[in-house]
Order: sequence, then C-alpha cells, then structure tokens
Amino acid sequence: MGNRLSQIATRTGDAGTTGLGDNSRVSKNSLRVHAMGDIDELNSHIGVLLCEDMPEGIRTLLVEIQHQLFNLGGELSIPGFELLKPEAVLALDEALAEYNETLPRLKEFILPAGTRAASLAHVCRTVARRAERALVALGNEEALKEGPRQYLNRLSDLMFVLARALNRHRTDGSVGDDVYWKSKRLEQED
Repeated sequence: MGNRLSQIATRTGDAGTTGLGDNSRVSKNSLRVHAMGDIDELNSHIGVLLCEDMPEGIRTLLVEIQHQLFNLGGELSIPGFELLKPEAVLALDEALAEYNETLPRLKEFILPAGTRAASLAHVCRTVARRAERALVALGNEEALKEGPRQYLNRLSDLMFVLARALNRHRTDGSVGDDVYWKSKRLEQED
C-alpha cells in the first residue's frame, strides 16, 4: 500500500486535490473520492453503533465489517488493486442467513426506529446504500471489480436485519419488536 501518514496536516490538498495510494492526485470531488468518503462515513457510523449494548456475536461481526470496509476503502484508493476478498461477501451472506432465521416474518414495512442501537443500525444501512450508489456511479466511469459493489449491497441488507435483531435485544430480559408503519392496509386487516 501507499505511504503511511506520519504528518496529517500536509497542506497538499489545499488546491482541492487529494493523493491516492498509487501516488496519483485526483480532485476531492471525483467519483472515487466520493465513494471512499461514503465508505469512511459508514465505517464511522458503525463505530458509533459499537458504543451501544448488543449481543457479543453482533459486536464481533461489526468489528470484522469495519476491517473489511477499511480494505474496501484501501482498494478504492489504489485503482486496479484488490484488498476485499470474495470471502468477505460470503461472510455477509452467512451472517444474513444466521440472523434472518431468528426473526419473525415481516407483514408490513418497518420504520427506521426502535432502540437506539437499532436506529443507529438503520443509519448504517442508509449510508451503506449511499456508498453503494457512489460505487455504482464510479463503476459507470471506470472499470471496477464486482466484490466492493456486492459487499456494500449485502452489507446494507445485513444492517436492516441487524437493526431488527437489535430491536429484540433487551438487557432486562424482555423481548422487543420492530416499529411498524401504520399503513391503511394493516388498519383494515385489524
């Protein structure tokens, strides 16, 4: 990878460009930098989510996701390089199956609400979707590997499932639930 930073305020970005891991410089407004920024923001939101009380299995999973997002960002910072391995996407598929299996079937849309941890997971989900859109936009302009796009797509799905799991996690032993949208159709079925 590129040089490790030993000095943060280099002033090399004052003209509106930033350095990539291959020592090239691009506009801070480039599609690549937008995608890298969205992935960095997502990783930071996951860091905030990790401040909450949660089952240890979810905590361990989220920490691993943070490492993989760092790999994804590193891959984007060096055009043509691969850091995110196919096993990372497979791990998300396995986590999706594991946590989805424990949840009741949805009968209606849910609101991005509930416990603080679940709400933060929903924020992570929406930022993951934005990062995915930024990556798709970049992929429309430059050739990219499929792994990063697949990873973000699975990750946003997983964050939805984890939000539902976190809404059920209670330290007092009670069982929580999702916050359902009050649709006219559901009102008529009651």
